[in-house]
Amino acid sequence: MGTPPRDGGGPNGASPGLGPAAGSGTGQGWRDATVGGQWPAQVADTIDGVVTAFRVQVIRPLMLVARGLVFGVIVGTMALVVSLLLTIALVRVLTVYVFDGRVWASYLLLGFLFVVAGIVAWSQRRSEAEESAEAA
Repeated sequence: MGTPPRDGGGPNGASPGLGPAAGSGTGQGWRDATVGGQWPAQVADTIDGVVTAFRVQVIRPLMLVARGLVFGVIVGTMALVVSLLLTIALVRVLTVYVFDGRVWASYLLLGFLFVVAGIVAWSQRRSEAEESAEAA
């Protein structure tokens, strides 16, 4: 004879094994809506959309800032190390080849060059009043 129909073919419109049919007034109609409904896919799509939006709007900019900071620290450290090594090499070259072992003369020359570079950099600076006047 076969199996009974699953679409409310039981007595009084009840689905066999699933309880009363949707809309029967017993408050259990949600069972039929959830069994074949699309809500799991909709919930998954909503969660995926929220997570993607959060990642694009919050996490991605934070990652860019973090990368910039890390690379900035690395480049700054490398620049400091290279400048120190070049200064040491310049002192050694000046001492051995130019001033015939007189280290004080190398220090005097390099000190003079650094002071001149500092004076030039200081003269190129801008005061806060000039910056605020240009901004306005």
